Amino acid sequence: QVQLVESGGGLVQAGGSLRLSCAVSGRTFKSYAMGWFRQAPGKEREFVAGIPRSGGSTYYADAVKGRFTISGDSAKNTLYLQMNSLKPEDTAVYFCAARRGQVVLTTADDYDYWGQGTQVTVSS
Repeated sequence: QVQLVESGGGLVQAGGSLRLSCAVSGRTFKSYAMGWFRQAPGKEREFVAGIPRSGGSTYYADAVKGRFTISGDSAKNTLYLQMNSLKPEDTAVYFCAARRGQVVLTTADDYDYWGQGTQVTVSS
């Protein structure tokens, strides 16, 4: 069983940056395909970024491409999401997720483990 704990959320002005962390315990995050999702009030949980179990290629939703970067630190067993040029529409609870598979999928139901989420609020 793997546990995921997110941190790093907060309140930031539009144009600012935040870095989210997802501390993984129980197993190395390289045992899973990892993803970041977000959920705004009244909306479905949506895919933001992902990295496959093999590492290498990364995947992004069109809405964040060029602004967000997903990465991992094996020594710390931690996944990150660097968010730059933040917009008010990025406001949401951000979740880290892991799936017992090789590839990144963009549907929340395909992920097996979830963190508790961290709130990101971007003011205009």
